[in-house]
Amino acid sequence: MLDTTKPGSRVLRDICARMSLRLPQEESLTILADVLDRLALKKDADLDAALALVRDRHPTVEDFERAFPSLCFALATGVGKTRLMGAFIGYLYLTGRSRNFFVLAPNTTIYQKLVADLTPGTPKYVFKGVAEFAAHPPVVVTGDTWDQSALLIDAAQRNNGVIVNVFNVDKINKDAGRIKKLNEYIGESYFDHLAALPDLVLLMDEAHRYRAKAGVRAVAELKPVLGLELTATPKTVGARPVEFRNVVYRFGLREAMEHGFVKEPAVATRANFNPRDFTDEQIEKIKLEDGIHAHTQVKVELEMYHRDTGKRLVHPFMLVVAQDTAHAQRLRELIEGDAFFDGYYKGRVIRVDSATTGEETEEATQRLLALETDPTTEIVIHVNKLKEGWDVTNLFTIVPLRASASDILTEQTLGRGLRLPYGERTGVEPIDRLTIIAHDRFEEVIRAAQDPNSLIQMKAIKIGAGGEIPAENVELVEAPSSVEVALTGRGLSEGEQSPSLVFSSPEERAVAGVALDVIGRMERKLGGVADLAKPEVQAEIAAQVREMARPAQGALPVVGETGPDVAQIVAKVAEQVAAGTIEIPEIVVVPDGTVSFTFRDFDLKSLDSIAFRPLDDEIVVQQLRTRMRSFIAVRMSGIRQERPEDYVVAELIGMPEIDYDAHADLLYKLAGQVVGRLRSYLASEDEVERVLLTQGRRIAEFMFRQMMDHYEEAETTYRVRVEKGFQVLKRQNFSQPHGQEARDFSNPVTPRADTRKHVFAGFTKCCYLKQAFHSDDERRFAVLIDGDASVMRWVKPGRRQFEIWYRRGQRYEPDFVVETQTEKLICEVKARRDMESQEVQAKATAARIWVGHANEHARATGRKPWRYALIPDNTVTANATLAGLMATYGLESIREEAAAA
Repeated sequence: MLDTTKPGSRVLRDICARMSLRLPQEESLTILADVLDRLALKKDADLDAALALVRDRHPTVEDFERAFPSLCFALATGVGKTRLMGAFIGYLYLTGRSRNFFVLAPNTTIYQKLVADLTPGTPKYVFKGVAEFAAHPPVVVTGDTWDQSALLIDAAQRNNGVIVNVFNVDKINKDAGRIKKLNEYIGESYFDHLAALPDLVLLMDEAHRYRAKAGVRAVAELKPVLGLELTATPKTVGARPVEFRNVVYRFGLREAMEHGFVKEPAVATRANFNPRDFTDEQIEKIKLEDGIHAHTQVKVELEMYHRDTGKRLVHPFMLVVAQDTAHAQRLRELIEGDAFFDGYYKGRVIRVDSATTGEETEEATQRLLALETDPTTEIVIHVNKLKEGWDVTNLFTIVPLRASASDILTEQTLGRGLRLPYGERTGVEPIDRLTIIAHDRFEEVIRAAQDPNSLIQMKAIKIGAGGEIPAENVELVEAPSSVEVALTGRGLSEGEQSPSLVFSSPEERAVAGVALDVIGRMERKLGGVADLAKPEVQAEIAAQVREMARPAQGALPVVGETGPDVAQIVAKVAEQVAAGTIEIPEIVVVPDGTVSFTFRDFDLKSLDSIAFRPLDDEIVVQQLRTRMRSFIAVRMSGIRQERPEDYVVAELIGMPEIDYDAHADLLYKLAGQVVGRLRSYLASEDEVERVLLTQGRRIAEFMFRQMMDHYEEAETTYRVRVEKGFQVLKRQNFSQPHGQEARDFSNPVTPRADTRKHVFAGFTKCCYLKQAFHSDDERRFAVLIDGDASVMRWVKPGRRQFEIWYRRGQRYEPDFVVETQTEKLICEVKARRDMESQEVQAKATAARIWVGHANEHARATGRKPWRYALIPDNTVTANATLAGLMATYGLESIREEAAAA
């Protein structure tokens, strides 16, 4: 039963927590809660009085622009407008203000998406987490079912439940006569039924699409008590767009990128590319080819991410934006031709044309939406600008042909590809990036993006030698461990030299592969690799091998029968695993939750770079409305700050890294230095205050960047969990240029920056036949340890092989693990200039704590001790030895208690 006595603030906290709302969603819901505390929802409200109440706290709302109170929430694509809509409905219902809602969509595609997202059991159901809707979910009445829903509506009304009506503009226009016709069951027309509801709330998705359409005018006749509009572009469509005057909250693309809610857009070109040297047709071909290189890179990265993490495999596609249908057809013929990448993309291209009005047809949009589940399509050629409604998550590369810089930077172009496939950034740059291929407009796009009024700040990336995108396609390379190859023969490329195989027959190697899989599942049960020599352990492994192999080839013969000798094979497999594995105990090191931090005292530098000028009063108001910071709204309602420094401090304390109580003295000292700079060149205190009003955020960011240079987390404490067991080395995945064989690791790559793009081989002591390196410094260190007589074996750990976490929940994955005759080492090779950076030192602290607990485990079990080394790159020279580097740079292990002290 709904508890309508629950305080609104508690409902607000509950919804934010249960629905896991993001920052902009939480801030939007908080604003709605504040408005509802001031505004009584009722039919035929006094709009002037209601507007005054809202403007008192939210002055950016200049007019409701409708015949009822209506507020617009402008959230960038990818932030989660539909989930926010669900939060709005949940809050209004749980606080007893409304249980009848009318959701309006601009077209069929968005209408169908909304119906699905509001229906229980669907993947993106918006009410997940709301306990009150678990047993009695909202009744969803649609533009297709309204005339068949009388019984459902009646049941919901009797149970005091929620009713959500979902319509689109076209359905309202087409069915207006039927909707207004008498319904015998309810005794009135459906339209009159809705209009009579005393608590009907109207929610408008993509609100910019239908402000001038007849359907919205018809909806106004419903006389809702409140309108809630959601859009990424709060202005009317057409040749002369007009900004909405009822925007109460804004969270644009720039903020979405800063918070990591969407992909990071980047514009790419070839080094030293001069478009004047080529014809339009040549430029198009070059851009298409380089678009394929970027597409292939992200395709391989997604495959590697899927294999490394077990998360679903995402199939990417590339979007080519053509000028017209004739242009699109020529492009398709080129891409599907035999000369374009040897005809690989024949049958992998679709062409989607727009209607003559310039808007996509519903059929075209549906084809675009199907791309998320259709791995056979890799390239889409699209005509004209894009619109909302097909917010797919698997678009990573856009090739706009013959487009201006302003067209490239529009939200219609970028917004469609900014959604993250996994809902959050992965830390893998090509996956977290939307790449725009813009050779002929590169400089224009960069200049336009750097304009203070631009939606975004574009990152520039290079295609080719030393760049982020290779000038050739890449392919996935799967690297099994040396032990797996020796036992099973699996994972070798054609013509690749293999190590000596332990077993001579395919049948024996097949059994060995099963035994290796069994050991992998048992690793948590075993105290270490030495346990593999115990007869009882080998007997258990052999029993499981026989059971697992039976469905594939019948019961495996036991000793003395014809066929593989399972017990003997298991013994050899156990021996090889023990000899070829660096035993790494499972020790989880995690910061204990609240991280203790501070800022060292300092003075601001480069104050003379602050040269802001005051804007006139009219522009100041415009700035406040478009930027929409809530505390500015409070200030503009008449509450002035007591002193100029307060404006800057108010901006700073909104940042999660800053604790006002702990840092107030430093904050006001630095703010005073800024105010002093402003007073040195401005004519009056009024001008100083106007600069702080309009530029306070940018000034705070200027200060914050310098504060982070003096940020310390020296008192972080850790929770440590020590587990028995070891890990069988799993396969690793790398990428390399298509058709290229692994390089000899003893030879450097030119340029050195391209080292990370290649796979290397030729090792004698590595636990893998192939490895990849992030830098040439790592490659040189591998050469050093592979030839060092004291080293038995070494490895670059795979993803998640270590559970070492440092500040703010970030995982640390060490560069190397080396086992010598006497000890085991974790080695990190860093540029000399980065040795003292806070991040590197935080990682070193967490690693040394891990080593401390590993040594305690080693002493208790009679194993080799561990050490950690942080090695400057310039010391990895041809005459260096591992012992010499460890003597100079090896760090003592520390325990959690010592770190806390």
